Amino acid sequence: MSLYWFAQGVGLLAFCVGITMFFNRSDRRFKQQLSAYSAIIGVHFILMGANAAGSTALLNAVRTQLALRTRSQWVMLVFISLTLIFGLGKAKHLMELLPVVGTVVSTWALFRTSGMKTRCIMWCSTCGWVAHNVWLGSIGGTLIEGSFLIMNGFNIVRFYRMQRRGIDPFAVETQLEKKEEAQAEAA
Repeated sequence: MSLYWFAQGVGLLAFCVGITMFFNRSDRRFKQQLSAYSAIIGVHFILMGANAAGSTALLNAVRTQLALRTRSQWVMLVFISLTLIFGLGKAKHLMELLPVVGTVVSTWALFRTSGMKTRCIMWCSTCGWVAHNVWLGSIGGTLIEGSFLIMNGFNIVRFYRMQRRGIDPFAVETQLEKKEEAQAEAA
């Protein structure tokens, strides 16, 4: 098996890991699955020779894990800076800027937003990743990001309709987050 097909296989593995991510109403489970997906797709991009996207995706995996533990503006700024340094430093083509910009925007969203707003910003970020992956010729990357675009879009519409009917699709998660914060402050 050639390195190219091995790399494509890693991309398909990432597809399998990430395919159900946006169905989670829980921000915690969403971020955990996003982190695993980011690590695998980062390896895929590096194997494909797309080092800017690969380093950005690997940073995403670490960033997303930290976003589970803190919403610190300083941590967010460190990851935005690292993304710009590694992403811009490794970019060789204008199309390679799309995942860098998408990662900066999604980093901000993961640290500063929640619920519907996070998903909408992630949807916009995904548009840049789809264009990049098509340009790169990444089969798994295009499949997964295209699926993210469709599934997240579908769920944004679904959650919006629930909100219009007076149902908060994020209420349970919001209550759990408040409870965890209160326990952390008490400890």
